[in-house]
Amino acid sequence: MFLMLVLIAPASLTAQELIKEEIPGIRNYTQVNATVACAGATTLEALEEVRRRGFVSVVNFRTEGENGATNPGEASEKASELGLKYFHIPFRSSETWAWAAEQFLEVIANPDNQPTFIHCGSANRVGGMWLIKRVKLDNWDIESATAEAEVIGLRSPALKEFAIEYVRQ
Repeated sequence: MFLMLVLIAPASLTAQELIKEEIPGIRNYTQVNATVACAGATTLEALEEVRRRGFVSVVNFRTEGENGATNPGEASEKASELGLKYFHIPFRSSETWAWAAEQFLEVIANPDNQPTFIHCGSANRVGGMWLIKRVKLDNWDIESATAEAEVIGLRSPALKEFAIEYVRQ
């Protein structure tokens, strides 16, 4: 059973709707627009639902040793079986994130990788990288991008600070 909650972004963001759904095997699923969904932990079995929804690429920010994380090799293999492109850009909150942001921007900017499903453990890292994408690629202002990123899952003060400093450079 799927539960859907539609969140209408404040006028300062855009008139876009963020759709939150409860999907078995996917934590904190948020459909951002027609070409992107953001989420937290995602099981191998849930990748079938990701593919069914029309996504062609998966971006995974989880580290291999992270509690409950799927082995990246297994995830890549499952994605390949389903015809999905798989991008593993692992990073922890205790590390420098600039390299991850650069890799993510390269992947998400490529139209051949869209629609894209982006996930980490809770959607916190996804929210931080999404803030960067909104400002750098979509020319959003920092306030609006931050508000959307927080709805998606950004909660870490350190990651939020990094993302804001990164886009100011």
